[in-house]
Amino acid sequence: MDNKLLLIILDGVPYRNWRRLFGNLEGWVDSGEARVWTHRAVLPSISASCYASIHTGVSPQEHGCTGNGNVFRLSHPDVFSETRKAGGVTGAVAHSFWSEFFNRHPFDFVRDIEYDEPESETINHGRFHSMTGYGHANQMTPSDVDLFGTLTNLCLRFGLNYGMLHTCTLDSMGHRFFHESHEMDHACAVMDEMLAPFIPRWRQMGYEVIVTADHGQDDRGHHGGRGTLQQDAALYYFGDAEGPSEDTVIDQLQLAPTILSRLGVPIPKTMQAKPFLT
Repeated sequence: MDNKLLLIILDGVPYRNWRRLFGNLEGWVDSGEARVWTHRAVLPSISASCYASIHTGVSPQEHGCTGNGNVFRLSHPDVFSETRKAGGVTGAVAHSFWSEFFNRHPFDFVRDIEYDEPESETINHGRFHSMTGYGHANQMTPSDVDLFGTLTNLCLRFGLNYGMLHTCTLDSMGHRFFHESHEMDHACAVMDEMLAPFIPRWRQMGYEVIVTADHGQDDRGHHGGRGTLQQDAALYYFGDAEGPSEDTVIDQLQLAPTILSRLGVPIPKTMQAKPFLT
């Protein structure tokens, strides 16, 4: 497999704050190096349910994850499993829920926090964090530049065809401060600045890059339900594929088949949504 793609998920950022506060990403849109669309989450627009849908391409009503308290090893074909079947190498730097969904459940703090398993049928190279002890007064999130560096390290060491990164920093900050606040303005700007140097590096390494969120957040720092603030995020694409007009709303169920199509991997019958990149 020659094609390569990275999916970067910045948890819990509403569309309006992507477009208002991520100056580097928006600058690449202005320069023509990136394209941007609205990305609408499934319902419930809660983190774990969205994680599962992003990679299986099916709704929570089908895969069965109804929220963060209902995490288990999923049974549907997913981006990792199908990439592996096609001979690709996969990696993930993410919250431990991703490991439990797509590799092993329950999460083992010793076995699963860091592993390299070339024969794995899903994730070959995993670097996970659990955020144990997370609460209003203590976010328990790693530095995002460390996560970006870790993903880049995996790409260089193992030649990933598909790599996924997920960080909860902005979601956690949003629950504490709400997204319309001085603290969140600063946090989004810092995230944008930390991410920016890695995107041209990944592109030079031959990767297409998608940057988005799993869901948004409303004025009270909530998500899970219906509405543009809770469901809608921006989706930025760096690559040479053709896409729809900018006013198109991307359904979250389109992500999995789109990623597989860009990798040149057959799309399983369970993924019914159409790819949005060609």
